[in-house]
Amino acid sequence: MKRVPFTGGEKESLQASMDRHRDAVLWKVEGLDDEALRRPMTPSGTNLLGLVKHLAAVEYWWFADAFGQEHEELPFDDDDEDADLRVDPGETTADVLAFYARARASSDGVIEKFGLEDLGTNERGERMTLRWVLIHMIEETARHVGHMDIVRELIDGASGDHRRA
Repeated sequence: MKRVPFTGGEKESLQASMDRHRDAVLWKVEGLDDEALRRPMTPSGTNLLGLVKHLAAVEYWWFADAFGQEHEELPFDDDDEDADLRVDPGETTADVLAFYARARASSDGVIEKFGLEDLGTNERGERMTLRWVLIHMIEETARHVGHMDIVRELIDGASGDHRRA
């Protein structure tokens, strides 16, 4: 399990915290078949693969889009606020996991390229620092890892934020 360094710099510590939660996302889907990953486990339809797709989309949105970097088309729909949480029948597990990997790599590129005080712009035209985006995405990812922990436990009893030795 990746740890946040006790004496690391601010940017290094923020990225390590984010990576720790990102790695938990991958652990939550590890070892499950496509049916289990798509199985809706709440009345709203929450499923593990949909949460991974959502996290990929919001990483692209908050890092690449906000800092003017190129990115692939995102699964957002103005008429359907939950579109990015749904996995289409034609999308495979491998497709969604690859989308998440590309989003992570893109975000890492933004984190490398920009300083913590550099400004990006959100969809409402508000300016925010890379520091703010990192903190926001740590919160967002950790929140959804908590959802994933519950969903995974309901599927097969596995729980926690990392593999047990």
